Amino acid sequence: MSTESPPELPASSPAAPRTHAPSFGNGAALFTLSVVSIAALVSSVLLWQRLSAIQEQLARQSADSGTQAIEARTMAQQAQDLARDTSARLAVAEARVGEVSLQRAQLEELMQSLSRSRDENLVVDIDAGLRLAQQQSQLTGSLQPLVAALKSASQRIERAAQPRLAPVQRAMAHDLEQLERASVTDTAGLLGRLDDLARQIDDLPLVGSVALAAGMRRQAGGEQPAVPAAGAASEPRWRAALGRAWEGVREETRGLVRVSRIDHPDAMLLAPDQAFFLRENLKLKLLNARLALLARRMDEARSDLTGATAMLNKYFDPASRRTQSAATTLQQLQVNMKAAETPQLDDTFAALATAAAGR
Repeated sequence: MSTESPPELPASSPAAPRTHAPSFGNGAALFTLSVVSIAALVSSVLLWQRLSAIQEQLARQSADSGTQAIEARTMAQQAQDLARDTSARLAVAEARVGEVSLQRAQLEELMQSLSRSRDENLVVDIDAGLRLAQQQSQLTGSLQPLVAALKSASQRIERAAQPRLAPVQRAMAHDLEQLERASVTDTAGLLGRLDDLARQIDDLPLVGSVALAAGMRRQAGGEQPAVPAAGAASEPRWRAALGRAWEGVREETRGLVRVSRIDHPDAMLLAPDQAFFLRENLKLKLLNARLALLARRMDEARSDLTGATAMLNKYFDPASRRTQSAATTLQQLQVNMKAAETPQLDDTFAALATAAAGR
């Protein structure tokens, strides 16, 4: 900082008065300038120090910013690496999820297929078991195999707990009620009655057996009770012998002539050997009916019994008690065979067919 001195007046000027400048004013100005200069210097120093502090702070901040930038770049790199790793893992996870979804779909389809297959196998097994039980019932004439098979099948369906098999269970319950209300025929009793009737065929009298009827009357006359001893003792022997001879002649005479109504003329013309074959044919009719009853063919059995009844009414004496008893037995057998038919499981088999079709 420079200070300029005031210009000096020329000494050779005669007109100007000689005056002296006051020294107090010059000192004040110098002092003021000095103070200002010091203040400016101090402020410059302060400003310089402050600028230095600011520079140091800026340098520190710049260094911190650089460090943070390096850390940020490092973290960004790590984030990128993590993002790539995460993307790779996510792709792998998505692939596994896709595989799991596919496996789950396949497993569900397999389970449904197994469930359908199990239901179909159950339906087929139940159908086969019921048909076998029906055949056993037809062969034995008993309803117990059918009842047992229906109860067992109903329990199996109840354990399976499949809603689509509920109609089958209801149909089984309905058929089971029908079986319980149905009457059971004694097949063994029917067979025994047929055998007894076949043994009685040889003793049945034919329509044209006149000689046999006379012989039977003679036998009945011979079995008449004897005359009381008191009457026989009082009557002569010759008279008793004459009476017996007269009775014999009278019976023989009655046997020579017989008046009766003939509805079938060919029945009166049977020879003894033809009568034998007639009885054998009637026995064969009863035997065929017996075999049809054993085979549970009720229509054939009733047809054979109808033919046997026709032969009995045509060729045998209808006035005989044995013939009447045989005809009554044949009628009772036909009635019992009508009631002996095994009930059919139509509702159950229809429900099983519907379930097997998957509807």
